[in-house]
Amino acid sequence: MRTITLVGIGAGHPDHLTLQAVEAIGKAEVFFVIEKGTAADQLVALREAILARFARKPGWRLVRIADPRRAAAGDYGAAVADWHAARARLFADAIGRELPDGSHGAVLVWGDPALYDSAIRILGVVAADGLSFQLDVIPGISAPQALAAAHRIPLNRIGEPIHVTTGRRIAQGLSPEVDSTVVMLDDGTGLATIDPHGLDIWWGAYLGTPDEVLMAGPLTEIRDAIMALRAERRAAVGWIMDTYLLRRRA
Repeated sequence: MRTITLVGIGAGHPDHLTLQAVEAIGKAEVFFVIEKGTAADQLVALREAILARFARKPGWRLVRIADPRRAAAGDYGAAVADWHAARARLFADAIGRELPDGSHGAVLVWGDPALYDSAIRILGVVAADGLSFQLDVIPGISAPQALAAAHRIPLNRIGEPIHVTTGRRIAQGLSPEVDSTVVMLDDGTGLATIDPHGLDIWWGAYLGTPDEVLMAGPLTEIRDAIMALRAERRAAVGWIMDTYLLRRRA
């Protein structure tokens, strides 16, 4: 039987890999990577740097899969479902073609495979459609963890919960029941529309990479600066992944 391992590789620095992740990469012969266009070539290059450092099997190879386009309009849930279905078909074709029975493949997942990533779900669809393989999952350092470490803060106040959500959700307002909210996958519209009064922010982009940038302070005072820096860095680099913590003042 084939084996496929989803390996959490952290938020961007090769040293984020756990010993378990390094061992899993060393066992794999074929690595599958989604290509998202030239603007995100650096994301593939960072994965290639990790493989150059830790892949050990003689003749290991990288299989590139072109990311299908996601519908930009219409029902969000339906658009994501169609996008995932298209990805599942591409993964099924690539696995069937490139990973012989008895071989070991891997997918390097940014951050942690269990937190706002679709790989577990997509490979579950591939398996349900009849392609047989054993799926293993290696956890990784997530963007919220890297953010907290970079700012040298805990994500939660003593004895209090935190809420992890998306920019799409916070654009509709923060939960009134939780004072600390970690936001991921924001295209900028969530941060731009949220009521800033009474909130502090700890913001970071390109966490763990040479391009890492950080800002923190009262949201009323620094939101415009964050939005300007976000736009400038996206134009310069071609892509951006940012994460931030919003906290109501006690």
